[in-house]
Amino acid sequence: MQTIKLIIMILFLLACAGNSVEAKRTSKNSLIKMTQWEQVNEILPRYSKFTVVDLETGMEFRVQRRAGSNHADVQPLTSKDTEIMKKIYNGKWSWKRRAIIVISEDGKIAASMHGMPHGGGALKNNFPGHFCIHFYGSTTHRTNFMDLSHKLMILKSAGKLEKYLEQTDPYDLVNAYIAGLKQQDRNIVFLISLQNLEWEKLLPKIENIRISRMEVLPAEDVGDQLSLMVPVELNLQLKGIGGKTFIGEVNLVRFMPNEQWKVDSTKFFEENGIK
Repeated sequence: MQTIKLIIMILFLLACAGNSVEAKRTSKNSLIKMTQWEQVNEILPRYSKFTVVDLETGMEFRVQRRAGSNHADVQPLTSKDTEIMKKIYNGKWSWKRRAIIVISEDGKIAASMHGMPHGGGALKNNFPGHFCIHFYGSTTHRTNFMDLSHKLMILKSAGKLEKYLEQTDPYDLVNAYIAGLKQQDRNIVFLISLQNLEWEKLLPKIENIRISRMEVLPAEDVGDQLSLMVPVELNLQLKGIGGKTFIGEVNLVRFMPNEQWKVDSTKFFEENGIK
């Protein structure tokens, strides 16, 4: 009898500990706000200074917003800040998006940056131009829509990426998968893929990828299907191979009608000759 009571007590304490850890994790995530760009535009006006924290590495540097109407055009404050930013990008400037946290007087805000100096710059910081930071609702200079790769990184920073992928339709999921491959983001691709492959080995082989055509079925035609083949035309730039075009299908599966779709990555990589 005493043994049974002891077991029950241990299980109870373990459950409480688990709930405590989950509560702390939830509390930590809730500190990062996914603030709309219209609000951020007022919170971080032109010439304001703030801290950027890279989500993956935890490295941080200081920047100043210099311009931008649809998103923030910013510059590292000093040469030291430029050095840290370049280290985040493994010593090589890149257009690839990264999930970041912006720390301001208003708190922590989910955001996304790329790492390519362009345009003009005014600070003495050894940074030839400025770079862009996008917040939820930000758009590029050329469109009225959020850049998908930036959007995914913002969701990742806010801790909302997994839920978004669980609820999105199969065609947006394919777009997100291709965006994850383009950004070489293991986390995004892992959440969408049916199989867990050697991402550290495979992703660097895809230097660039984009969808030039994708056939979309009406939602009612998808219905409760558990498998779906999405016809696509892709343009790829592969390391050591060069440019190629893939005309074929992206295979999706799910185990229940209300579950998330998953991409058959094994088939996708085999058909594109990526080993």
